[in-house]
Amino acid sequence: MSVLLALLKPLEALNSFVGWVSRYLSIVALALMVLVILLQVFCRYALNNALPWPDEAARFLMLWLTGLMAPVAMRQGGFVAIDSLLRVLPSLLTNLLSIFLLAISILVLFVAIDLSASHLKSGWMFKSSSLKLPYDLFGGKVQKMPLAWMFLSLWLGLRLMMLAALELFIRQVIILAGGGDRLLPIRSPLAEGT
Repeated sequence: MSVLLALLKPLEALNSFVGWVSRYLSIVALALMVLVILLQVFCRYALNNALPWPDEAARFLMLWLTGLMAPVAMRQGGFVAIDSLLRVLPSLLTNLLSIFLLAISILVLFVAIDLSASHLKSGWMFKSSSLKLPYDLFGGKVQKMPLAWMFLSLWLGLRLMMLAALELFIRQVIILAGGGDRLLPIRSPLAEGT
């Protein structure tokens, strides 16, 4: 039990910190996404001149918003779930089923992480159709943004989801072993005042 609790403590601290950072980065991404969309609506309907970049910029921000908040939602049980079976099962079976489902989630995330790495590598070969980097670090001129900057959200989000799934798995094993009273509840970074 003490080994599991020792493994859980740094993982909990890391996931809490990541959730806190993700909260603020996601707020910025959401605000920018709304501003970009409103700018496009104004330009398209008021000025009758649609800009070429806001659609892709909003997609870029939405991908990053998803990549940053998916681990937080997973950790807090915020994904859509059918839990009616869990409500009628005895607690021992509920814990065993939760461990089984978390193990499957970890396996799926492991495969997805591998796929995301190859997807990220291929993203350096393709450029955005409308988004540009302010400057090229090597040539000094403006370049179109590689799509890898979008795909990086998937790469990072899956790895952060793996950390959240591992934390949840360890928590369920501790609960199954009878140490649930030694666990603190997972606090939502979205509900914290600071």
